[in-house]
Amino acid sequence: MATADAGPRRRSGAATIGDVADAAGVSRATVSRVMNGRATVAADIAQRVEAAATRLRYRPSNVARSLSLGRTNTIALVVPDLGNPMFQQILRGVTSAAAPEGYRVLVADTGESTDDEAEIALEARQRCDALVLVSPRMPDDVLAELLPQVGPAVLVNRTAPQGQAPSVSVDYVRGMRAVVDHLVSLGHTRLVYLSGPARSASNSWRLAGLTEARLVHPEIDLTILECGPTVGDGYAVVEEVLATRATAVVAFNDLVAFGLLSRLNETGVAVPDDISIVGCDDIELARYATPSLTTLAIPQAELGRHAWHRLQDVITGAATAAEITRFEPRLEVRASTGPVPARLPASEGSLVDSPKADAGPTVPASTTRSTEDATADPAARAAAGTAGSTTDHAPGGTLTWRLDGQAVVLDSGDVALARYTTGQGVPAVHAPRPHLHPVRTLAGALMTETSPVDHRHHYGFSVAIPDVNGTSFWGGRTFVRDVGPTLLANHGQQVSTATALAETPGPTLDDTVAWLDQHGDPLLTERRTLRGSLLADLDGWALRWTSDLVADHGDLTITSPGAAGRPGAGYGGLFWRLSTADETHVLSHDGEGERAAHGSRSPWLALTQRRGDRWTTLLLAQPGDPAPWFVRAATFPGAGPALAWDTALRVESGRSLRLDLVGLMLDRRILPDEGDELAERVLAV
Repeated sequence: MATADAGPRRRSGAATIGDVADAAGVSRATVSRVMNGRATVAADIAQRVEAAATRLRYRPSNVARSLSLGRTNTIALVVPDLGNPMFQQILRGVTSAAAPEGYRVLVADTGESTDDEAEIALEARQRCDALVLVSPRMPDDVLAELLPQVGPAVLVNRTAPQGQAPSVSVDYVRGMRAVVDHLVSLGHTRLVYLSGPARSASNSWRLAGLTEARLVHPEIDLTILECGPTVGDGYAVVEEVLATRATAVVAFNDLVAFGLLSRLNETGVAVPDDISIVGCDDIELARYATPSLTTLAIPQAELGRHAWHRLQDVITGAATAAEITRFEPRLEVRASTGPVPARLPASEGSLVDSPKADAGPTVPASTTRSTEDATADPAARAAAGTAGSTTDHAPGGTLTWRLDGQAVVLDSGDVALARYTTGQGVPAVHAPRPHLHPVRTLAGALMTETSPVDHRHHYGFSVAIPDVNGTSFWGGRTFVRDVGPTLLANHGQQVSTATALAETPGPTLDDTVAWLDQHGDPLLTERRTLRGSLLADLDGWALRWTSDLVADHGDLTITSPGAAGRPGAGYGGLFWRLSTADETHVLSHDGEGERAAHGSRSPWLALTQRRGDRWTTLLLAQPGDPAPWFVRAATFPGAGPALAWDTALRVESGRSLRLDLVGLMLDRRILPDEGDELAERVLAV
């Protein structure tokens, strides 16, 4: 059967420039000029060529096009290690900025090989129009020789010798000063810096920043350890870090910090209770680390976008080679940094029994970690001053509340007994809240824990309630009837809005706290008061926490897993999470042991703990009619009166609910028959 001829016949396979020329009735040269966008072809002929190319699905050869135009519309990005998320984000920034201009990006990874770096850059340049050199490690003389051969080029995190190329970098000097200022504000003076690659310019800038910071803070004892840029490097250097007795570590980058965190967790060293960690870069995973990582945030993608714009300016002749652009980093404070560990005085049989033990954490000798830790210099605390403080004078010592940045600290002269923090760095899923941590005995023994491995949402001594009108102020998972513990998007937060210090009836901290639901809307207002008292006759001190929860935004329904069908899980209210110990024993008016105390309405409850051969006691007493106690000792040490033990508690609009608890801290083990007398004594303060 005959068919009509639809036009010029094509050979099998992809259409060629000759096929288009035949179909359009023009020469190959005319097709080439049209495909390359030249304006020397008549409009009607160009339209005929484009129509033929579309009909034949013709795609020009990039190689031929490049030969014709003398350019490839491709640039190359040369990086030390593409596995580093920092460099991946710079690549993303370059690509997103170059694509709208018709440029594509090739990537060359030097594998941190200084010897091969120049050769790899030369090879990449032969395949493209220009280079972006990211954090090159080669010496200045090699770089100076290379740049004329590979231009146009732009440098990221490196300045060009003799101004041969523009550069885009970060002011790491200023960033490191901010890091040190933050750590010093927390009381840290013994620091370690984990150094990156020796030929890294950004590493040199970090070191310069640390040097400047030491001029501002001459009390700093800084140790520099050679490390590297990878997770494995951070993991491998932990033993050297601990040997320095430092209380804070600044890592070359976030990857190094991740390795450090992993190994510290394995060895039983708590972050930040025993040692604080700061990273650099703020890669995406930093906020999801455990604990979330305090880090120097770098505008990574913006570095890449700006590098492309500077490179484009060089290509078009719109920029001078010597142009240098610097971005300012931002310190992102999260949960991996905290106050310096407080001093435990050396004494016979204590864990601190030599001059070496005055400055940092150690790797525990057994799988049971002692959280009694080594210390900061009391003289450094004294130097911080007591301006704006309130004081309680008593035989044997003085209690003083003092402002310390955004925190308020209760000092006894030798030991920082309690630190009240806003909780702003707490992850949203933990229900952020102001809390007390660390809390210590007069001898410095740690009596609170924050974000422990077993329950990351536990934070020292705080008001934590699992369910208020459907919002969790406890953190973590919510118990759902007939389902069990379930992670819900229902976490609220408590926001400190007005903190004040008063002198009577003793050193007192008053705070007004707004409770916001998961949508950020106000749910209730809390007025809380914290008052410390020295008890010289008992060689201890007491802390009273009183809170009034005011239903000023409507009725409140407070409930718990116990009220939702989980027997014995009626937790919620004032909750004290203790630090771990070798032994924890529970005492109460109703008998010894967790079973006797849990759910009882004993007027007092005590947890005695042993760490090594040192004993401490936390005695909790409830003024007025006692609520049932929620207490744990076997799985984790923690206790508090339960607001909704097995039934929901309702607070009508306009009314308030009072929470009241007194804690007594002693540096000894009490006996069961002492509890009633001690409770009576502490409630009389």
